[in-house]
Amino acid sequence: MAEIKALLEKLRIDDVNAGASSGHDQWYRNGDETGRVVSINPSTGEPLGSVSLASAATCDRVVAASAEAFRSWREVPAPKRGELVRDLGNALRDMKEPLGDLVSLEMGKIRGEGHGEVQEMIDICDFAVGLSRQLYGLTMASERPGHRMMEQWHPLGPVGVISAFNFPVAVWAWNAALAAVCGDTVIWKPAEPAPLCGVAVQHIANRVMADHGVSGIFSLVVGQGSLVGERLVRDARVPLISFTGSTAVGRHVAEAVAGRFGRSILELGGNNAIIVAEDADLALATRAIVFGAVGTAGQRCTSTRRILVQKGIADELVNRLVAAYAQVPIGDALAPGTLMGPLVNMPAVDQMFEAIESAKAQGGQVVCGATRRLDLGPFFVEPTIIRMPAQTAIVKQETFAPILYVMEYDQFSDALTMHNDVPQGLSSAIFTESMRRAEEFLSARGSDCGIANVNIGTSGAEIGGAFGGEKETGGGRESGSDAWKAYMRRQTNTVNWSDHLPLAQGITFG
Repeated sequence: MAEIKALLEKLRIDDVNAGASSGHDQWYRNGDETGRVVSINPSTGEPLGSVSLASAATCDRVVAASAEAFRSWREVPAPKRGELVRDLGNALRDMKEPLGDLVSLEMGKIRGEGHGEVQEMIDICDFAVGLSRQLYGLTMASERPGHRMMEQWHPLGPVGVISAFNFPVAVWAWNAALAAVCGDTVIWKPAEPAPLCGVAVQHIANRVMADHGVSGIFSLVVGQGSLVGERLVRDARVPLISFTGSTAVGRHVAEAVAGRFGRSILELGGNNAIIVAEDADLALATRAIVFGAVGTAGQRCTSTRRILVQKGIADELVNRLVAAYAQVPIGDALAPGTLMGPLVNMPAVDQMFEAIESAKAQGGQVVCGATRRLDLGPFFVEPTIIRMPAQTAIVKQETFAPILYVMEYDQFSDALTMHNDVPQGLSSAIFTESMRRAEEFLSARGSDCGIANVNIGTSGAEIGGAFGGEKETGGGRESGSDAWKAYMRRQTNTVNWSDHLPLAQGITFG
């Protein structure tokens, strides 16, 4: 406990923390009438601290401060905005170890994954700094003599970021770093199971903002989704909402934001499959599958949930997976050697075992796992493999837990059909030595997902490529490539440098 207390002190986390901030000296603490959210260490079930929930008035105050800051921030040259983001990345480098440990403490992912998540924050800051000098528009040929056409990109406004518990800091950074260099301000509502991560990151951001003599570029508002989240979604002062979470809530967010003609970036459910062809390198495939299915206790949107294996090698692959699963150390997320920590809370445990019972009722055969590890704590489970006779209803649903469904196929065309026959479309992969089969998987008639990999698993995202998926995954793109365009408004300009006024399309008037 002394080590945890020292860690929290290093991150400026108190027993009770204010839940809203717009800058260094701008922390807003409500009275007890708003309530508090208690952060629980899922490895032990013990409380880490609490955060005061923001009231409606506090939320409005934060949005107003963000909108005011935007009016001056948009005037700062983009490379200068990049300097602030560069310093944010350096501040995160300095705090990588304690912040990564806090991610593990509060969410339950192992230490390597917690530190890796902070590295993602650092990497996106580096990416954004370069981007600050590359917010390119186009020059276009005009059909009218003496005219020039071009497009340029302008800052959009305050951006609302509503993140999920499974990546309690990285998703904020994906949005915040890009939005900031684009000239936007950011209002962050972190997930309620991981509020201390939000408070810790805000302290870091506040110090960076203070060094640059600004405030309101990065703001925090911890509160209930039904109150704070809903106010952000419906606030016309927030032209863009980035939401990461369930498909059901994402559908509501999309409808509410569209209803006021705002924009949304949606990162929703994933039900990711790996096709294992008869010529696959099974040793390579096994390692990828185990990390994809077991990493973060199956609580990634990119977690591997379905295996479609050619029937001739199905038994061999399953035997390899069972042997690998037996060697996965389960335990405290921060303990050396642990490869799988706990689920985040009891509802997650309940959902896992409800899904297992549904799978069994639909003809599934449990190969391994399907048990709780109460000897380790209330939220620990065994990773589970279930062989299914077909892609039944439960298989088509996303369960945020370490459940791996294995199904067989005969012809590759059958595998592709089965692969795409789910509502989600986030991440996908194939293991094969056949160039033709790999290229078909990547073609227009292949995977219908936003991410499609060859001889690498479904889980994980590398900064530089745009992250996101199709269908009920929401269609949003974050992090890399030209995802920055979502945070800006496009403007087309025509300049007439002649002394004539020709009309487009050859129209004559008068």
